[in-house]
Amino acid sequence: MTWQGKYDKLYIDGAWIDPATSQTIDVVSPFTEQVIASVPAGSKDDMDRAVAAARTAFDEGPWPRFTLKERLEFVRRLSDEFRAREDLLATVITGEMGCPITLSRTLQASVARRRLDSFVELAPQYPFDTVRISESGSALITREPVGVVATVIPWNVPQATAIVKMAPALIAGCTVILKPAPETPLDAYLLAEMVEAAGIPRGVVNVVPADRDASEYLVSHPGVDKVSFTGSTAAGRRIAALCGNDLRRVTLELGGKSAAIILDDADLDATIQSLQHGSLRNSGQVCSAKTRIVVPRALESEVLERLSAMMSSMPIGDPMDPATMIGPLVSARQRERVEGYLDIGRREGATVVRGGGRPAGLDRGWFVEPTIFAGVRPSMTIAREEIFGPVLAVLAYETDDEAIAIANDSEYGLNGAVYTSDIERGLAVANRIRTGTVELNGASAGLFAPSGGVKSSGIGREGGFEGFDAYVEVKAIGVDRSVAAALN
Repeated sequence: MTWQGKYDKLYIDGAWIDPATSQTIDVVSPFTEQVIASVPAGSKDDMDRAVAAARTAFDEGPWPRFTLKERLEFVRRLSDEFRAREDLLATVITGEMGCPITLSRTLQASVARRRLDSFVELAPQYPFDTVRISESGSALITREPVGVVATVIPWNVPQATAIVKMAPALIAGCTVILKPAPETPLDAYLLAEMVEAAGIPRGVVNVVPADRDASEYLVSHPGVDKVSFTGSTAAGRRIAALCGNDLRRVTLELGGKSAAIILDDADLDATIQSLQHGSLRNSGQVCSAKTRIVVPRALESEVLERLSAMMSSMPIGDPMDPATMIGPLVSARQRERVEGYLDIGRREGATVVRGGGRPAGLDRGWFVEPTIFAGVRPSMTIAREEIFGPVLAVLAYETDDEAIAIANDSEYGLNGAVYTSDIERGLAVANRIRTGTVELNGASAGLFAPSGGVKSSGIGREGGFEGFDAYVEVKAIGVDRSVAAALN
């Protein structure tokens, strides 16, 4: 780590201020297992100050009263600040959570800026104001900012997740309190510096790291109008309950156990290459990772052999080394969780084809070998629960209908994939998978498409035009037909 930020302060109301208590959160390198920084642990008093600042900025400040064009100019300045700091941002994220640096430059830093730019590009086309004229009446339909937004983000892709929430909220005219994960607060400090440098008015963005108690206090705060959360399904259920009690608006992007269906006519070379990124990026610590590999029984042996060879080709080690493709897991606790699932998989009768332990020669750092389980049945724990590590479960099938049934036999529905040489057949299968996103032959849906889940994978959508929907309230203003015609 080479960047030294204002780690002893909190960014509230456009200023770096002293925290209310002396409690701190240690940031520990997943590679060295050493403390690399400490930040204030935001308290309930700090959350009160952040909410009050955001509340005042929304109720009395200029931000929601600016024109869309004026707000977009500030957000473009923020994008410029991102562009100037992309490599630094990638280095900070790799240092705090262990994402391989080459991936941090793309999945983490670059995607954050490009997400920001995508919302800037889409905003002028979003129907913030429309007119509807009919025989029954005429109305001006407005989409107004929902208000003060609490954004609670995870540690695995912290900056891009922050931006997919903050950008549409800010463009819509909302004000924001950003609560980063305790494991990854440092990039949030860098974001606060960028917000300050972009000249975004005071109180519009506030950054407060915190542990669980203060976080729960924030999402149930009466001054907060909207909560946007990304994280585990268990935590999402808790937040939904807290918000439901007060009818507070909430968006939840939660866990996944996504299936990749390999059809019998798939190009296996291209498929395995795609799964290297689709299943194992960020050392498997991605909620959309395809960790259930559903294969024709006749191809099972060949797919297992190819997956094993692919994993063996991925260098494991220092996440700051550009050659590294598998880094450490984010924390000792996360490694213990993954190792617990490795034990469960063996006990329930699955066969370890590759991996299954800690990599040789890496005695320091929270590493787990990339692992493949074969002989996995849909009822097994490793086929049902989100592991969040580099662990793949291979399930065999006989017919397309059985493959679809396996993919849908999950409480989750966040992502999925279909691999085939027959596009029409692939689309037919994709349309039958109950999930928010399906990638056909590894094709990304892109930043202009919405993402989100069904079932226990969440509520709402982020990204694309639909990403603005979470941060607006729809109002109908009845007007005379002649007025409507003039407005149209």
